[in-house]
This record gives sequence, C-alpha cells and structure tokens, in this order.
Amino acid sequence: MSVVAPQGFRAAGIAAGLKVSGKPDLALVVNDGPEQTAAAVFTRNKVKAAPVLWSQQVLTTGTLRAVVLNSGGANACTGPEGFQTAHATAEKAAEVLGVGAIDVAICSTGLIGAQLPRDVLLAGVEKAAASLDASPESGLAAATAIMTTDTVAKQAVAVREGWSVGGITKGAGMIAPSMATMLSVLTTDAAVSAETLDSALRAAVRVSFDRLDVDGSMSTNDTVIAMASGASGAAPSVAELTVAFTEVAKSLAAQMQADAEGVTKRATIRVTGAASEDDAVTVARTVARDSLVKTALFGSDPNWGRIAAAAGYADAELDPDSLDITINGVLLCRGGVAAGDRSLADLSGEDVLVVVALGIGGGEAEILTTDLSHAYVEENSAYSS
Repeated sequence: MSVVAPQGFRAAGIAAGLKVSGKPDLALVVNDGPEQTAAAVFTRNKVKAAPVLWSQQVLTTGTLRAVVLNSGGANACTGPEGFQTAHATAEKAAEVLGVGAIDVAICSTGLIGAQLPRDVLLAGVEKAAASLDASPESGLAAATAIMTTDTVAKQAVAVREGWSVGGITKGAGMIAPSMATMLSVLTTDAAVSAETLDSALRAAVRVSFDRLDVDGSMSTNDTVIAMASGASGAAPSVAELTVAFTEVAKSLAAQMQADAEGVTKRATIRVTGAASEDDAVTVARTVARDSLVKTALFGSDPNWGRIAAAAGYADAELDPDSLDITINGVLLCRGGVAAGDRSLADLSGEDVLVVVALGIGGGEAEILTTDLSHAYVEENSAYSS
C-alpha cells in the first residue's frame, strides 16, 4: 500500500497529457493530518531544477500538506519561466485542496531543458485532486505516474505496532547520489517533531539511497520528501523511526537497482577493513563507478585486477600489500597478488558480491551498482527521442 499505508494520507496518479505516449504522468500525495510535519533531502548538483528550488523554500517551514510530482519533463534549466510554472503548480494544488501554496512541494522528472506545458500541468493537478483516495490502488497509481525509464512501479512499507512508514520512488538511470538520485515520497502516521523526522530521514538516506550508484551521473531534480501525519498517535523514538525509514528506503533502493537501465547484473561492492567508514564508501563507490569493472560484470568476467586498480585510485588510505578481493565467495586476490582459481568465481547469475578487504582498520560500507550493458548505451543514446 506504500504511501497510503500510514493513516492520514491520500494519493492519486493520472494521465495529464505531459507524456506523448499518454501514459500516467502526474501524481499527488496529500497529508490530511492532524499533523503536517515534513522534512526533505535534495540534490547537491549545482544545477538545480525549478521544482527543487521551489521545494527547498517550502520545506524550510518543516511542514507540508501535499506533494505534486510529474514525469514527462524535468523543468530543469528552464529559467524564470520554469520557476513560475513550479510556483503556479503549487498555487493550483493549494487552490483545489484549500491550503496555502507554501504548503505544497513540487517534484518533476524527465528530459532536461524543455518548458512544461503549464495549462496541461495545472489541469492535471485539478484532475488528480478529484481522484484522491486512500486505497492501495491510489498508492500504486501515484508510483506509476512518476515513472520515466522505469519498467515497474516501486513501493515499500514497514509496519510497526500502532504505526507505519510507506514510500514510493522512481529511478532507473542518472543514479549517482550525493544524496538520493530519484524522486521519492515517504510517509508515516507517527506523531513526531520536524527535528526527529529530519534526523531519521537523513540517517536512512545515508545508508540506502546514498549507497546506490548506477552510472555516476547525478540528476538535477533529486528529491526525497518525508511527511508525518501523526494520525496514529504513536510517538516512536528517533532510533525507532530511523530503523523503519531505513527499512523502506533500502527496499526502494534495491528496487531501483533491480530496475536500472539495461541491467543484467546487480552488484554489491562491499569494502571492509578501511581506515574509516568514509574511506570504505569512497573505495566502494570508486569500484562501482569504474567502467572497466562494470563491463567486466556485464561479461561475467571475474577480473579482479580491474577491481584492484579502481580501489587503488580511490581517494582513500590503501596498502596494496594488505588488499584482498573476493568475488561471489571465491578469494581471487590476497595481499595484492593473485590467489585462487578464477574459473571458480561464477558470475553467470544476476547477483554479484564483490568484497574488497583493505586490512587497515574497522571501516566498512556497501554500494549497490549494476553492470554497463549494450542496452544501457542504446537506451540513453536515444533518450531525447
């Protein structure tokens, strides 16, 4: 049931006409309260889309009544006109919902550089508001309406005693976060302060969306919004809320990995024995982004030398004489030299686990990534059309 699983939320997903295909392209998620607590994390890309700039202003209040999300156009690099479109969208949602524009966040995804047809967008907001409800179908409709190159809708829920967390997301490419590269809405019916919600959200993002790295390309539109209705009356601690948010966010991140553009391999790069967690993340991310590593994965080639080379150029402490590399349970490199039989490392399946042991300290981290396939290149070379 995703975003409508927690009490106090309604959602809708409709075809507004933004996509030439006629597929669903506009979603609306509304918090009916009694509380309207909110927090968000945005892209760190210096080129920020108009809806990001708008929503950053809105979220400074720590409250939110609704989120409008559209696919079919990113509204990025669109200048003052694009910002006016984001503002007008918030005003239209505020009008039909009986709230203020400052209570409405905007999220957009799609091709960068084109103006959204404002009249079509505003009519779509009105249409979506008319179809709001709290049924499981509405949550799925919202998740479907934000899809771009995604092939499946992405939803998750974590149920606790007396309260829950739900979420939807989209994302299949341009995934290399400096937070979370995609659009996502997380909801909870817990009664929590804005500070608690913000803390739980950021902690969850750090170990979930932040650890997904498909192609080293950071979007202009990345947004993760969390809303709390307080409808359950339950007041979990920061730690309890963080665990639930993390459960949902990790599920959504894994779903994005599985649905990545052109994916044939789902790889986990696990680094252990680093000088710090930050170093472990840096090494894992460097290996995950390396084109030669990714093409080796596509070819089912346990080429540990490419992994060693990538780890070696990472901006982290590393002793080559202490470097061990294991692929799918087979130790192929010990102390920086060959070990084991490469033919025993079976990469014929879809899931690959690469363990890079640095042997320096206690820092460890995982990055989720994918291979680099013909289909990825073909899909992205034709994206504009």
